[in-house]
Amino acid sequence: MDRRHLISTGAAMGLGAVAGCATDTRAAGGAKTAFEVPQPTLPVVGSTELFPVRRIYCIGRNYAAHAREMGSDPNREPPFFFQKPSDAVQFVAPGSTAEHPYPPLTKNYHYEIELVAALHRGGRNVAPEQALDLVYGYAIGLDMTRRDLQRAMGDEKKPWEIGKSFDRSAPIGPIHRVAQVGHFTQGSITLKVNGQLKQNADLKQMIWSVAEQISKLSQAFELKPGDIIFSGTPENVGPVVPGDVMQGEIAGLPVLSVRVV
Repeated sequence: MDRRHLISTGAAMGLGAVAGCATDTRAAGGAKTAFEVPQPTLPVVGSTELFPVRRIYCIGRNYAAHAREMGSDPNREPPFFFQKPSDAVQFVAPGSTAEHPYPPLTKNYHYEIELVAALHRGGRNVAPEQALDLVYGYAIGLDMTRRDLQRAMGDEKKPWEIGKSFDRSAPIGPIHRVAQVGHFTQGSITLKVNGQLKQNADLKQMIWSVAEQISKLSQAFELKPGDIIFSGTPENVGPVVPGDVMQGEIAGLPVLSVRVV
């Protein structure tokens, strides 16, 4: 077998493997993925359907007081985003208190309560006026943060995914469809730790609305069905330790209850 035949055969096999990963495991010619990878999903309230999580986008410093407590000027800073892996999701069923493991490498583990928007449509360069058409539903979530690692990476001008993008760093409740709950533009958002109120704000205090966030994101990424967006946290973020119970609440959504273990 000559070199050109080997190259063409290898290329064909490579294309087949890519096609198999991108579409169905039962690709043409009998090719299939080497092993199964679980698809992160979230239950949809009032349905037997599951919402498949594709990407997790998060906006930073989207409440003015929180931006100030993090050392930023909310009047000048444009919105910025980071991502968590989709399998960072930890589903928390309403009426239960989920056990959330204290992660390794940190001694300063922080809570951030947030409204989450779940998309069932995608697009590029979406106008703010059409952005909410992409939203399938909403949930309540926690953007858990290894704050010491985040700050250390920031001080060294290095990416700070290690502070944000780790296992189970995104506890989240079920998805509530827009048809059931409408769009969230105002309403209380709170978080208690061991019964003591820590975060207390109103969704209307967001610097960038959910529609504006979607529009801005779509300028940088092609948004697709299955994407979810953590829309920012109010001020007074702070640490938790094993044994602490966090209870997050957004008006119109069930309480999110998590115990650190």
